[in-house]
Amino acid sequence: MLLNQLQQNPSLPFKPEAIIPQHYYQILTRIPWLGKKWPIRTLDIMFNHFWVYPQALKKVRRHFRYFHICDHSYANLVHDLPAERTGVFCHDLDAFRSLLEPEKYRRGWHYNVGQKHVLTGMQKAKFVFYTTQEVRQEIERYQLIDPSKLIQAPLGIAAEFNAIASQVPSKALDAVGKSPYLLSISSNQIRKRLDILLQIFAGIHERFPELKLVRVGAEWTPQIQKLIQSLGIETSIIRLQGLERNDLAALYRQATITLVTSESEGFGLPVIEALACGSPVVASDIPVLREVGGSAVTFCPLTHISDWVTTLEKHLQDPSVQPSKAERLGQAAKYSWAAHAKTISEAYEQLES
Repeated sequence: MLLNQLQQNPSLPFKPEAIIPQHYYQILTRIPWLGKKWPIRTLDIMFNHFWVYPQALKKVRRHFRYFHICDHSYANLVHDLPAERTGVFCHDLDAFRSLLEPEKYRRGWHYNVGQKHVLTGMQKAKFVFYTTQEVRQEIERYQLIDPSKLIQAPLGIAAEFNAIASQVPSKALDAVGKSPYLLSISSNQIRKRLDILLQIFAGIHERFPELKLVRVGAEWTPQIQKLIQSLGIETSIIRLQGLERNDLAALYRQATITLVTSESEGFGLPVIEALACGSPVVASDIPVLREVGGSAVTFCPLTHISDWVTTLEKHLQDPSVQPSKAERLGQAAKYSWAAHAKTISEAYEQLES
């Protein structure tokens, strides 16, 4: 989205291009016996991340004046670029938790070595862009980056996410059917608190048995599958994945309520996507989501399952207690990829003078 926005701006003093390696090399996975001792898929990922990509970059870097790393997990590339002309977009600090709080977030030594290299790369960059004030405060709390390098650049919303019903048939909606449903867009990361999501749904499903839970994300982990079975809600859950944005937007528009149960976020893109599509949102009461969702979102204490169930019951029985659709759309309108691109391009343009 950023590249597209930049390329549409003819007044820029530079021509934006994407630099992406053409090949992903599977080297260690071809050695059968190695898999008995090492996580070879992880090692192959690290080889491509820390060797193949930097080497590809070295071959072309002389053709460019400025470099923007769109994902902080690739900040190791700063070591192979002119740091004084390179910026990094930092979504959150999750990649560095095992370095910042090793007692709480334990990871293997190989992961920590790699992430240390990534972190020192980000620290060398000329600019570090961030999403929300909560992310900035955390960066400052850990004293990771010189505050003078920090620039806020909130994410935007793709054009597909709007409140106008599409006339194009949606396979996702066909899969869901006509039942009312709660919607969750979530990965399997622990911070997404799928356990909380499922307990909330089990509680509200007792009172509204016709209600479904539609979750867009990867296959359930074995642990979560056991929880679903123990709660007796497996027949009321529909899991989808690999959806195009049009299908995802259709799900948002049709959802009775969108739920966001994260305990930690850098921005919370599903919140503003849902609001942009007109969906009511009930989310965990954490600073990032309050910053992004404002008064257009209803918040609940994360671990207070009964509060979530009571809130959902009120919303289902009387939708007028929800923030108005106009308020939801107004909050979403504060975020755009055009504004995101403008903030980032202006930072690099300053280096021209």
